[in-house]
Amino acid sequence: MDQLFIILGLIFCLLGLIGSFVPIIPGPITSWLGLLTISFTSYVELNYSFLILSFIIAVFVFILDHIIPLIGLKKFGGTNKGMIGATIGLLLGLFIIGPFGILIGPFIGALSSEILGGLKFRKAIKASIGSLIGFIAGVAMKFSISLIYFIFFLIEVKNIFLT
Repeated sequence: MDQLFIILGLIFCLLGLIGSFVPIIPGPITSWLGLLTISFTSYVELNYSFLILSFIIAVFVFILDHIIPLIGLKKFGGTNKGMIGATIGLLLGLFIIGPFGILIGPFIGALSSEILGGLKFRKAIKASIGSLIGFIAGVAMKFSISLIYFIFFLIEVKNIFLT
């Protein structure tokens, strides 16, 4: 049973890393599920304080991830239409272009939405850049936390196999 928990924990941690880039998967929360899963093994003694604190951090990052792109968009003069366009652009870019679409999709989506919403081209470009900066900041934050949780996971698993 312990091997099943280790494999599930690894899957959750890897999905969390992927979720840092894909908006459908909540990266840090999914990585945290990996930590929680290995805490059910008979080998790992993660303390509850660590699990609670790491969960609070994961939820905080999840909430911030929804706020930071809005701040970037608003700071650079964008509208809610631009944010919706950036999200649609991200999804379309990911599925049509692939990994490169993660960067170019939100920019093109925000730009086209802002132009269709009536912003002048210069302002729409500026807002799109703000959206892109906010998106990149959110991805960096999610990836950092997910990576830290994955490293915690690897350390615990390493200890299992070395003892």
